[in-house]
Amino acid sequence: MLSDFVRHASRDSFSATPGFWQRIHVDFYLFLLLLVLAAGGMVVLYSASGGDWGAVTRQSVRFGVGFLAMFIVAQFDPRWYQQWSGALYLIGVAFLIAVLVVGSGAKGAQRWLVIPGVIRFQPSEIMKLAVPVMMAWYISRYGLPPRLKHILGAAILLAIPFVLILQQPDLGTSLLIAASGVFVIFLAGLSWKIIASGIVLGIGSLPLMWMFVLRDYQKTRILTLFNPESDPLGAGWNIIQSKTAIGSGGLDGKGFLLGTQSQLDFLPESHTDFIIAVLSEEFGFIGVMVLLALYVAIVIRGMVIATRGRDNFCRLLAGSITLTFFIYVFVNIGMVSGLLPVVGVPLPLVSYGGTSIVTLLTGFGILMSISTHQRV
Repeated sequence: MLSDFVRHASRDSFSATPGFWQRIHVDFYLFLLLLVLAAGGMVVLYSASGGDWGAVTRQSVRFGVGFLAMFIVAQFDPRWYQQWSGALYLIGVAFLIAVLVVGSGAKGAQRWLVIPGVIRFQPSEIMKLAVPVMMAWYISRYGLPPRLKHILGAAILLAIPFVLILQQPDLGTSLLIAASGVFVIFLAGLSWKIIASGIVLGIGSLPLMWMFVLRDYQKTRILTLFNPESDPLGAGWNIIQSKTAIGSGGLDGKGFLLGTQSQLDFLPESHTDFIIAVLSEEFGFIGVMVLLALYVAIVIRGMVIATRGRDNFCRLLAGSITLTFFIYVFVNIGMVSGLLPVVGVPLPLVSYGGTSIVTLLTGFGILMSISTHQRV
């Protein structure tokens, strides 16, 4: 009797048959959080765009493309990304060089490649995924923690796209891409001596960056951060109006579609970079905390996936993608609230935009691949 029970239990009750979500390679909890965030973002966008259903429709299409890309990317085993990391990185670098040579410009920035009649895209968006994939492959292949020579090699791999994107110029994107690579190195288990040395070196290089790297308009943004009232109708206008909108929302806000700063067009870029100011004015502190809770839940789920990765490559890549997403949120909120300079970073999955949504959701597709391809 006991032997029959054991045979039956091992064959049925304790079999490792994957569930529906596992079979389609979708992490249910992460997918649900992203859907809720996207839906909430559409509501805020409707108000921020002045009730423009056209903007909402276009954003819906972009979310559809993004979620489709996420689903497709999740079907590939993480070993596939590991195998093709070098090719993806080289293609991205080649596109960045092409941008500097034959790229399309707008408002003093040359950031786009145009294939007439086909597509217009920013190659820097490719590097948001190519850099962490490449860095995770490079660091993991030599074992952890990395040796100094391997850290220097990783720094060179990181510096190439950083410098190329900085020339476009696009300081915000270059810093975010640099952060995605730095996170890989950090998660690999750096000693505190190296971390402290890097911090000291970074602080020491700030005067050189001010003199030789930053453009005049970038310097103006930094100076405006400390005293926006010095130019209230010019460089300080965005921050002043944004802080006014955030503060006027109070605890529970003025109500949906009732925000004066956004509806009367005092708030610039209300549907893109400064959209959280619209949320704060209309839904107040409570609305902002709900949004932050969603972001925190997504980051926690991403880090859980990272800790459960089946090898060093998966753990480093998942951790980098998750922490880079957190930096997006941190920089945008800090920028809009006047704690950081304005660098043109959208609020993830809430701000109006196409390429950033598709890129972010594609990154989450890689996370889902790592989450659901646990069996070797």
